[in-house]
Amino acid sequence: MRYADEGGLTAKGRQRREAVRLEAAGLFADGLGPPEVARRLRVSSKSAYQWHQAWTKDGAAALASRGASGRRCKLSARCQEKLAAYLEQGPAAHGWDEDQIIALDRLATLVRNRLKRLQYRPDVLDGFLAGTGLSLDLPP
Repeated sequence: MRYADEGGLTAKGRQRREAVRLEAAGLFADGLGPPEVARRLRVSSKSAYQWHQAWTKDGAAALASRGASGRRCKLSARCQEKLAAYLEQGPAAHGWDEDQIIALDRLATLVRNRLKRLQYRPDVLDGFLAGTGLSLDLPP
């Protein structure tokens, strides 16, 4: 599986992976063993055995997604909602008329100027985006 830029899965990718793991839980409940589950779901036998072990110990809940990995974003839920709204407004609403692109450096400027928060490095904001499923307009 190909990972998003800067590593890790996108929110959509995590959902897809979780669906496969939960399907595996159903197959385990039907009495199938890890080798057959691996074959049917086209995953490695190592993954199937690990899932089976977790399922045996804690049930299907053990196979649910735990969300994005890495540090949690320090922006409050309210600030995250505001930031998402700013992205929806588009670049022109924030003074970037010339190219209609919001890139990570501009997102960092929005956080600093509009949300009055500590400065975030662009790579940290990229992680925030990956966790929310939002995306930026990347320059060509």
